[in-house]
Amino acid sequence: MKVKFKFGIQTYSGTIDEMTFGSYRKHRLCIGRKYVTPKVTANNTSMGDKLKNLALIYSNVSSGYKDELRTYAGLNSVNVPNDALPPNAFAIFVKMFFLFSKLGEGHIDLATVTYGDLSTLGEDIASIAVAVENGYLASVTGADLLTTEM
Repeated sequence: MKVKFKFGIQTYSGTIDEMTFGSYRKHRLCIGRKYVTPKVTANNTSMGDKLKNLALIYSNVSSGYKDELRTYAGLNSVNVPNDALPPNAFAIFVKMFFLFSKLGEGHIDLATVTYGDLSTLGEDIASIAVAVENGYLASVTGADLLTTEM
């Protein structure tokens, strides 16, 4: 649910009294929900391993690539309906890797792939422009200028 605060507070991120709040749209929108502890399943564990590994890879990519990924996220927001939240740079990075794992020739395992492996396996997603060209990211105006490599 959308949350409105008193006293000029626009947004808040965190958990207070069994409510979790998130700040979105450059601190113009706050969404609150009841905090729920998820049940641990085999799928949760598998997804957790993959996302931890992708977060490690993301921390090793060049700062120029991350900047261009943020730029792409801003450009991509025109493809998102007004009533939905646009994905941030890391979410787009994760989505690209899941699609790369699914459609790629090598069928990489996202739980074990390393940043070093990308030099041989990741030429299809080496830059934003190449990933868009190969269909791993949605096409947006200006994406062809985002050529910094990971």
